[in-house]
Amino acid sequence: MTLEKNWRWFGPHDPVTLPEIRQTGVSGIVTALHHIPVGTTWTTEEILKRKKIIESGGLKWSVAESLPVHEDIKKRRGNYRQFIDNYKESIRNLGQQGIDTVCYNFMPVLDWSRTDLRFVFRDGSITTKFETKVFAAFDLFILRRPDAADNYNATQIDIAREYYKNMTDQQKKQLTETILLGLPGSLEAYSLNDFRTAIAEYKAISDDDLRENLCSFIREIMPAAEAAGIHMAIHPDDPPWSLLGLPRIVSTKQDIEQIIRIVDSPLNGFALCTGSFGASIKNDLIDMTKTLGHRINFTHLRNITRNSAGDFTEDLPLEGDIDLYSVLKALLMEQKRRIDSGRHDTRMPMRPDHGHLMISEQDKAGIYPGYSLLGRLRNLSEIRGLEEGILRATQLKIL
Repeated sequence: MTLEKNWRWFGPHDPVTLPEIRQTGVSGIVTALHHIPVGTTWTTEEILKRKKIIESGGLKWSVAESLPVHEDIKKRRGNYRQFIDNYKESIRNLGQQGIDTVCYNFMPVLDWSRTDLRFVFRDGSITTKFETKVFAAFDLFILRRPDAADNYNATQIDIAREYYKNMTDQQKKQLTETILLGLPGSLEAYSLNDFRTAIAEYKAISDDDLRENLCSFIREIMPAAEAAGIHMAIHPDDPPWSLLGLPRIVSTKQDIEQIIRIVDSPLNGFALCTGSFGASIKNDLIDMTKTLGHRINFTHLRNITRNSAGDFTEDLPLEGDIDLYSVLKALLMEQKRRIDSGRHDTRMPMRPDHGHLMISEQDKAGIYPGYSLLGRLRNLSEIRGLEEGILRATQLKIL
């Protein structure tokens, strides 16, 4: 046995088809019911419909990513109790159909943030990038968020102002569209006014407030997850620091340690996303994998090149700043420990995360940034080769 290989698929409208995915060599699918409004229950009927489509393609539905958390739950306002009840019902319905892993996040407003979704990499492929000065220019001079200047020092403001002054109208429009892009699986985006409103609703919510809301949410859903046999995996903030004055509470090793203590169960775990955690030079991915491995319920493997200013570019798996060799070795050691100790959660599902957009797919419509076929296939191939090399070099026997 090795880590279970999976592929993120956005459903029947995904330009990457199930027959293509099957030829990548993965055994499972990571997907979500993106057509169901956030906060609404995933019914057994809808789950079964998606499951049958996947199985007809010779694959299995391994992980639900993401079962989205409604913003009212994060703010603990409005109709949040009904949304929590709906969430628990969705968990129960997934468990009844044999889908035993759910990935979710607790990031306010934005699922993830980049400043360039079409950055031309050195080999001509297209990848994504985040630049602090560019994001600050958007925040300060395009969004014009009240009190935004409080989140930057004088030097950062001067650099952002100069960058903004040299932007064309088209560049401003493109940057706005990039930052306001919606959740993966949907190419819908916020309007600028709706975005301002969504941010303003968090003005009175501190990190501690959001952390307490997450604690309450986990305490409420875990009984349903345990009864259904669902492994919950909270995804880290991307990037793992505050943006737009919004609270962020799933960014560090200490954050994860607090989260897994809320309910002391193997089912209350996290998603090890090497790209998200790894964007911060403060996070030691090897240490996190070794010391928190017993609560890793899902893994996203990708690499980035980063700097101390908070800039990062999505790189190739074996060429970035993250030591994927050591991280993957620690994951395989954790899998061996689980097998030897008789744990049932030995599959340890993973998926190759964001891939570069190769030349042959650059004119193909509907590809969500990072989710092309060939880019992810390259990532998967390199990860599988790395995994095989580790197993042979260490003579690690995983049966």
